Amino acid sequence: MTVSHPSAERSDDVDEMVLRDPHAAYQLLRSAGPIRQLQLFPEFDAWVVTDYEEARAALADQSLQKAPPDTAEGVAFDSPFEDELSANLLRADQPEHTRLRKLVTKAFTSRRIQEMRPRIEQIADELLDEMDGHTELDLLDAYAFPLPMTVICELLGVPDDDRDDFRAWSNRLLDTDVTDEDGSSVHEASTAMAAYLMKLIAQKREEPADDLLTALIDARDSEDRLTERELVGMVFVLLVAGHETTVNLIGNGVNGLLRNPDQLAALQANPELLPGAVEEFLRFDGPVHLATARWASEDMDLFGAQVKAGQMVLVSLLAANRDSNRFENPDRLDVTRAPGGHLAFGHGIHFCLGAALARLEGEIAFGRLLARFPDLALAGDPAAPLRWRYSTIIHGLETLPVRLTA
Repeated sequence: MTVSHPSAERSDDVDEMVLRDPHAAYQLLRSAGPIRQLQLFPEFDAWVVTDYEEARAALADQSLQKAPPDTAEGVAFDSPFEDELSANLLRADQPEHTRLRKLVTKAFTSRRIQEMRPRIEQIADELLDEMDGHTELDLLDAYAFPLPMTVICELLGVPDDDRDDFRAWSNRLLDTDVTDEDGSSVHEASTAMAAYLMKLIAQKREEPADDLLTALIDARDSEDRLTERELVGMVFVLLVAGHETTVNLIGNGVNGLLRNPDQLAALQANPELLPGAVEEFLRFDGPVHLATARWASEDMDLFGAQVKAGQMVLVSLLAANRDSNRFENPDRLDVTRAPGGHLAFGHGIHFCLGAALARLEGEIAFGRLLARFPDLALAGDPAAPLRWRYSTIIHGLETLPVRLTA
């Protein structure tokens, strides 16, 4: 990924900067203006919005369409995802977006989410019981991943027996680095994911239950409001987004706390700070890097940049949430910061459908973890470089080794 500046040559090291050390990179980019063009792939560039006010405006601008054009910069746009996975909320514009979203909105109301609290607490406690007795472990594997994965599988009515395979497929699809030059590994994961979901849907048709997946199938089969492609795409988005955001909220938040012992102590001394602390974790080191792609529907002047029809526009949620024009001392984790205003869940009609669920899971996950293991600390050398996932979409650690007891 390279970046173009009005008065500078393209820099070959921005790829490493933006994906491996995004906060430092975006601090430089914001100083040069709210929008810059980055070379994402050899075929075409993308405009990246980095400043808070402009990011918020871009997220709500419906002239930036979500459905990709047939061409981008004169090059055919070929999604690495199977066709069935591509027909989803994240790639839908109005009125299709409203039609798709209202099918699942009832499952994510505040009342329905709060009714899930006892079960989420039970899942968290069971995972913590399994961790008890260990001296060191990877918190992502032991806690941050299985908690939200179990919750979303139960909500949808999906057996979680295959969650390790599902995690591998999800990581492959969302990570930027592609092992094979032709992207075959991404296509293989996409094919496997689509086949898995179609098999699940077939099984649920044979054995319906009182769950969200059955309700979505009924909407497809009885009301004909979902095509088969849309049904598979909906389940794909709910499963992936339903766990990825919370996995990395927990992982990034715990990492931030353990690297800021004063904030850890403040939260342990005042557990009532927890809901606001979750908002601060989302702002400080949120789980989403760049919001999913948007495309200019026409030639436009976007924050001073001349964007052509069909060009890709990306909004950096990480950059916007560290903008000093919006947040005082933005590079400081502060669990007492007044909550609100961050863009970790997006903005506008594509605001994260599962935000309330992610917040509740985060509140329970942090509260239960810190109560059970008050001496929690980073394992190994705290000065060692962090290993972040190489992704333009997800901002999360590859591993988080922790020590449970002093």
